[in-house]
Amino acid sequence: MRTTAVRRTHPHDDAPDTTDAFRRLCAMPEGEERDAVRREIVNAWLPMADRLAGRFRNRGEAIEDLRQVAALGLVKAVDRYDPARGSAFESFAVPTITGEIKRHFRDHMWTLHVPRRVQDLRNRVRAASQDLSTTVSGRAPTVAEIAEHAGMSEEEARTGMEALESFTALSLDAQLPGTGDGYSLSDALGGPDGALDIIVDREAVKPALDRLPEREKKILYMRFFRDMTQSRIAEDLGLSQMHVSRLISRCCTRLRDEALRDAA
Repeated sequence: MRTTAVRRTHPHDDAPDTTDAFRRLCAMPEGEERDAVRREIVNAWLPMADRLAGRFRNRGEAIEDLRQVAALGLVKAVDRYDPARGSAFESFAVPTITGEIKRHFRDHMWTLHVPRRVQDLRNRVRAASQDLSTTVSGRAPTVAEIAEHAGMSEEEARTGMEALESFTALSLDAQLPGTGDGYSLSDALGGPDGALDIIVDREAVKPALDRLPEREKKILYMRFFRDMTQSRIAEDLGLSQMHVSRLISRCCTRLRDEALRDAA
């Protein structure tokens, strides 16, 4: 009985043999001739870089941009590769190019600025959630399950889960789901609180207010905090309405002047 050996096809079986070119490159001094050999090596390995870029298609970035990033990673790999270490260039170039592409996604594709540590937690949480979804049926995996599967603390798992929502941002003009009436996020935002200005004004006049005589303090309290009319204040204190009006005007002028002087 005759058996036929099945040859496993490597993803980069068409990789060029650039061993001699790398030896020449390492032995050559800086100059045009060395640059020409460097370009020759880069061009020979560009098809592999393009294939690595293709693995990341349909992730929100144009394939041409990914190819450029992969080409940049290839150039870095060529410049850093040392054939004297004995390893094949392919085994060094693949992780270098892939790392450059992943770095591009981390640094340029996030709408919100997220620290790299949080980005890594997000990736680990996403991978753990995908793995657990095949074993946990009928419900989403819990934070504790994700943390255990990913080898992290529950706090780190929560941070990673929050970061899952930070890759893209929703426009403030986007309609909120389930409203159907054009109600957007911008409609839910608050506005300036006028009471804040009142607090500032009150704190500014507080020292001067403490220095007023008790009667004047009482009149201002009745007028501006209890919203009493001048006639009612005059009746309660046994004064004329005109006298109350002059006292209020004089006190307000004094408070304003002292507050402005203190600020100056």
